[in-house]
Amino acid sequence: MSRRISVGALALAGAIAAAQAWAAPKLEGIGRAATPAEIRAWDIDVRPDFQGLPQGSGSVAKGQQVWEAKCASCHGVFGESVEVFTPIVGGTRKEDIQSGRASGLKGRESQRTTLMKLWSISTLWDYINRAMPWTDPKTLSVEEVYAVTAYILNLGEIVPANFTLSDRNIAEVQQLLPNRNGRTLAHGLWDIRGKPDVRNAACMKDCPVEGKTASSIPDYARNSHGNLAAQNRVVGPVRGADTARPPLEAKAGEAAGQLRASARATLEQPAEGVADGLTLANQYACTACHGLERKIVGPGFQEIAGKYKSVAGAEGRLIEKIRSGGSGAWGEAAMPPQPGVSDQDLRRLAKWLLAGPK
Repeated sequence: MSRRISVGALALAGAIAAAQAWAAPKLEGIGRAATPAEIRAWDIDVRPDFQGLPQGSGSVAKGQQVWEAKCASCHGVFGESVEVFTPIVGGTRKEDIQSGRASGLKGRESQRTTLMKLWSISTLWDYINRAMPWTDPKTLSVEEVYAVTAYILNLGEIVPANFTLSDRNIAEVQQLLPNRNGRTLAHGLWDIRGKPDVRNAACMKDCPVEGKTASSIPDYARNSHGNLAAQNRVVGPVRGADTARPPLEAKAGEAAGQLRASARATLEQPAEGVADGLTLANQYACTACHGLERKIVGPGFQEIAGKYKSVAGAEGRLIEKIRSGGSGAWGEAAMPPQPGVSDQDLRRLAKWLLAGPK
């Protein structure tokens, strides 16, 4: 009996040694250890227990300044806008702050806001820090992130207007979130033994072998918002179509071919003296707030052309407006400044706008 055990133990030890030798091959000259600075730049997440939260603070008043300059154009002055994204503020009551369960989640509200769903301030802080502003992420300072978070909480009447949020009091504020008790754990995304969100039955009979295209981008709309292939992350299964190229499938009929040629000529050979403004507008994320014909957050490009085409010195005024931003010309929504646009591209955008965008 003891001999069998010893032989088995030796065999197991040999298998482990072989697996370790195979799993850790020595590859000379390939890769290097990450530096502490590189690790710090990557390791910026903030956990629900506030591990990873940097020291700092920010007031509601400071948050209002940052919000109006960098956030209101997409989210509205009071966080209630539905023009670009779903609203951040609204749908919560003082009773929700006391109970920790947002009543709107039961179906009374037509649309869920961020504060109706949020159960941890760390999520809000972390997302603002890593992803906002949408057109220039990771540019907010630690103070600005604290301040914007405080301003959102003030808009939801969770903290007063004279409040300053910091790493020292954020755990106390966590206990005031309207939906802090709304988290559920009994599902497969949290617990591998939990109930899955969906029930999928394996296909066992007459399974389709080839997929069918259910919809496709019409020729006139290809690349209208920039090349989709360049707008996806390089990880994960999602890949955008390369809309800078013609469709792979040849369209039947001479009229369709002429339409494609006309569309490519419009984009690739702009009028003399006018750069391809639509490409620049996509490059600098102008199309996030401006449609070609219609208003999104700001006016449509053709609306701008109609207003300025007969104004003396219009090109210079448009250049300064794009560079410095501001509000009042088209309503209260503020356009953020665009310091990253070169002088040459500013002139090209202004000329394209005044020529009447196509």
